[in-house]
Parts: sequence; structure tokens; C-alpha cells
Amino acid sequence: MTVAAPLRQCFFPVASEEKRCPQCWQKRPRQAFIGARGKPIQRCITCRRRYARPREEYLKDRPIRRGLRKEGAIRVAFTAYSKNRKLHGLPASITSAETCPPSCTFYGSGCYAEFAWTRVHWVRTATTGLSWKAFLEKVRSLPPESLWRHNEAGDLPGVGQHLAVDMLLELVLANLGRRGFTFSHKRPRSKSQISAFRKARASGFTINLSADNLAEADELAALDVGPVAVVLPTAMSSRGTYTPQGRKVVVCPNETVGLTCKECELCALPHRKAIVGFRAHGQMQRHVSELVQLRRPALRTEARS
Repeated sequence: MTVAAPLRQCFFPVASEEKRCPQCWQKRPRQAFIGARGKPIQRCITCRRRYARPREEYLKDRPIRRGLRKEGAIRVAFTAYSKNRKLHGLPASITSAETCPPSCTFYGSGCYAEFAWTRVHWVRTATTGLSWKAFLEKVRSLPPESLWRHNEAGDLPGVGQHLAVDMLLELVLANLGRRGFTFSHKRPRSKSQISAFRKARASGFTINLSADNLAEADELAALDVGPVAVVLPTAMSSRGTYTPQGRKVVVCPNETVGLTCKECELCALPHRKAIVGFRAHGQMQRHVSELVQLRRPALRTEARS
């Protein structure tokens, strides 16, 4: 007896001719997952060739973040009302993952955005996010004096370590009359980059330079291009914390008294002197806390009058 084709497919489903690569997250023909020896491989041939190239010194020990795209045009997801409890309804954005500098200590090694729902939205941004031009229009459409958060995940425009100065200045202009703030692991090195950071600060777009320990917080504060934020060990005291050079560290009020970003606005102050500290959090908070402790020098946590 011959079984009808639709019924046969119900009981004996035919294997898909395509497979999704866990590295680049692209669907490719199954032949792309056959290695040189004729055996199945996990990542597609394109990814195996791409990541077999010699890497720069600072990239050698950097893990690969599976599923997060590293190439292509920068995309930005924008929401006028964030459901993030900490932001409490502020407008917010997420930028595609290729903007993250691999020199970041937490790149593929504890970054909170690589887990849970933030990761889900981050992965989608690479394909469903807005173009840079369309994102700027969204920023311009915000009411005057609006407080908003740029980059719940991702970094300033530019792939990896590179900072796209022109795109950053476009964002600064779009933000005029509004109070945008963000955090960045990109370091301004050239004169044009330093000038761009200072223009952003003067124009009301606050770029918090993200430090991975208290000693690095001193180095970034000495650049005088913007306010500084720092990652702290989970067990760090909420009072009397100072950098090795005596700069005051204020632990995020959301962690101490439960204020939301909408109520606090501390990270949006472009000319503040205090360094904002965030205790290690997320699914790998213990790992992050250990990284920070290993990298930091002796801390000054004495009470001051």
C-alpha cells in the first residue's frame, strides 16, 4: 500500500536542506558543514576559514561569542518605552554586536548582555534593527529634554576597536536638546576622537567611559573627555569607596536604594566628578567579580569625612 506524500512526510519528516551555523547564525546548505576530511563539522566552512586567520595580539585570548554577528552594516533597535525595570520606561536602544571592542575584559567572558532576554533582543537587532539614518530620525523625534539610554547592549558606532567619528557626531547633533547617555569601552586615542568625545559632552550627550577596575578608572578620568563608570566586585561596600588616586566612587543608587534611572539621572550628568560604580551582576557575576578582583590593585575603601 502506497502512503500519500503529505501523510508520509507527517510520519517520516524529511531533513531540512539547510542548517543554521551556531557561529554566524546564518542558514547555509548542509554541504557547508562538511569538513576537508569529509566529516561533519559544527561551524560552517566560512566561519572556520574566517576565524582560522591570525588574530591581533589583544584578540588572541578573546573568546568567540557564538550567535552574535560580527560583520555587516550597523543596526540599531529602538524602543520608545523600555520594559527594563531599571530604566523604568525610558526610551532606549540596542546596537548590533560588531560595535563591541574585543579588548573589553568581559567580551565573551561575563558580559551581562550575552545572556537571557537582552541577548535575544541583541541577536535580533542584527537583522531587524533600524539603519543608522532611521535610528537618528527616531532620536530627533524625541520630545525636548527627553532622558534616554543609548546602548543597553553594544557600543558606539564603528566595528570593534574602531570609532566612527562622523557617525558619533551625527548622533550628537540628533540628540541636541535632549539628554541621551551611554557607556563605552572604546578608548579615544586620536585627536579627532578626543575632540568628538568632548563635543558630545559639551552638547549634552553623556558618554560614560567604562573602566574594568579602579586603577583604570583613574586613567580614564585623567583624560578629561567625559565622566567615568567602573565595574566593582559584588561584595564591594556601598560607602567610602575611592580609587587609588582618591577619586570618589558612588555605587549605582539602583543597587543601594532602588532608584530607577528615570528617577536618578546620575549617569546622564556630563560634567560630574564622581565615578559611578556598578557591582558585578548578571548570570556570570561571580566570574566577573573575580576578574575585577584579579585586575585591581589595593583598594582605598576607607571612610572619609
